[in-house]
Amino acid sequence: MINKYRWYEIVGIYIGIAIFLTFILAPFIEAFLVSLRPWREIVSIPYEVFTDGMSFDAYFTVWNHVPLLGHYIWNSFFIASSVTILTLIAVIPAAWAFGRFEFKGREVLLTAFLTITMIGPTVFILPLFKIFLKFGLLDTYWAVILPGATFLIPVGIWLLRSYMLTIPRELEEAAWVDGASRLYILRRVIIPIAMPGIAVVAIATFIGAYSQQFVIAFAFLWTPEMQPLPLGLYPYAEGSVARWNDVMAASLIGILPVMLIFPFVQRRMVAGLTAGAVKQ
Repeated sequence: MINKYRWYEIVGIYIGIAIFLTFILAPFIEAFLVSLRPWREIVSIPYEVFTDGMSFDAYFTVWNHVPLLGHYIWNSFFIASSVTILTLIAVIPAAWAFGRFEFKGREVLLTAFLTITMIGPTVFILPLFKIFLKFGLLDTYWAVILPGATFLIPVGIWLLRSYMLTIPRELEEAAWVDGASRLYILRRVIIPIAMPGIAVVAIATFIGAYSQQFVIAFAFLWTPEMQPLPLGLYPYAEGSVARWNDVMAASLIGILPVMLIFPFVQRRMVAGLTAGAVKQ
């Protein structure tokens, strides 16, 4: 096999990867180091990366300092899972329709969906507050789940539509000739074939819903037992006496569900991202 890269090009590639990973991982490394430092060393001047007394004590004491930490983690996981399920219910048939059927205004709708993703949820806080107040949804899980799914559905449609376009039309036409209904074709033909693409959408939606809960929850959730992890930790990160080691330890504990799930779905996610890249 001929190596198409010269040695200095390979060195440049690895240097670029190292720089990229440094920017991505540096905040997590610093958060981990902060969680190991005693509180007095965190606020000491001058700043030191490694200090005396570093230990894992914060990972054990945080459960006492943040009594509802378990509730916060469960709420974040429950909200993200609910958003993912609701998003998939809407995205799968919509992506199939946009990928297969010709109808007036299709391109305009797709462009509108893409435009929605450029507008942050903060802009819609007041209208959503009035709507939820009218329907009695304030301070309920629905007040966080519904907006979360609304802002993630457009991205899911774009992602899954691209995968739907790689599925041969002949499979659907054969089922249609045999007398299958549209719903039967979607359920028995399209969904099984599109599972790698659906997995990509599900993973991306779950991660997005898990990491973007603070603003909406801050506006609509007030009961501590119902708050997700970012909002639950907010009071402990306020003021000059914030226990940053506990906050960082709790934050790293809170992302464990995603870190534990990802290795099991990584292969399916890669398969979904690369499907259709090579023509059979």
